[in-house]
Amino acid sequence: MSPESRVDVIEMAPRDGLQNEATLLSTEDKVELVERAVRAGARRIEVTSFANPKRVPQMADADELMAAVPRHEGVSYAGLVMNRRGLDRALAAGVDEVDVVVVATDTFCRRNQGVDTAEMVAAATGIVAEARAAGMFTTITVGAAFGCPFEGEVSPARLRDVLDRVADAGADELSLADTIGVAVPTDVAARFALARDVVGDDVALRVHLHDTRHTGVANAVAAVQAGVTRLDASIGGAGGCPFAPNATGNVATEDLVYLFDRMGVATGLDLDEVTDAAGWLEGRLDKHLPGALLRAGGFPAGARGPLSR
Repeated sequence: MSPESRVDVIEMAPRDGLQNEATLLSTEDKVELVERAVRAGARRIEVTSFANPKRVPQMADADELMAAVPRHEGVSYAGLVMNRRGLDRALAAGVDEVDVVVVATDTFCRRNQGVDTAEMVAAATGIVAEARAAGMFTTITVGAAFGCPFEGEVSPARLRDVLDRVADAGADELSLADTIGVAVPTDVAARFALARDVVGDDVALRVHLHDTRHTGVANAVAAVQAGVTRLDASIGGAGGCPFAPNATGNVATEDLVYLFDRMGVATGLDLDEVTDAAGWLEGRLDKHLPGALLRAGGFPAGARGPLSR
């Protein structure tokens, strides 16, 4: 990686960071979290999920939240959608982009979305077509792309089959998610090589990492070395999946910013601002968050992560 290298960090804390937390933040606190992410330099933020509030009560205020968040030039707000009803709500709420999840295994897909993988591929294809027709940026995330909490290993052959099918949907971006945090760097390199082979060079690749086994930062480096420049992260490392046993949060945004700053890779994010946001979120959730920088600090002491390096 040369000093001119750059990665884009997609901030997931308002959605993936909060969807599995026992503490339900107010809409006002969620707006504050989004604003703190913007002040830190985030330009793509997954704000909420248009899921059934009975299944994900943490996201019950999705419509109200989207109406309340201030709009900033150059900042794109995304919403997670699972079905046509969710897309309708996302369109009405005025999100800038939609993210659709297709879980790679049938068992987990049924637990997460109530349908098997083939049915979700069909649903995602329709969602992407309608969202693109409405002028929205679209992402398909392949969940459990590295392993499943119910079926175990996800073979490369199974992943290729799912990727072949989702590629036909024509989304602008394809993300591979390590939903339960089982991947290691060699897995990341191999599976993104497979993904590139399937979708070619016209579709942007993105990675969604959970740090369940503390391999998230190493996997982020492996992804960038594999040519992936779009990485999901969550302030403080907050989050998890309500439908995956023992799943913990995304890799912490501030940990990635520190890592890439030290490597000379630009993120556009300010380390102090992100770390301050992690401390604020820890207070609101009233729990210890796993991000390392909140406790260890930057190096040298007082070093500041530049916004435009």
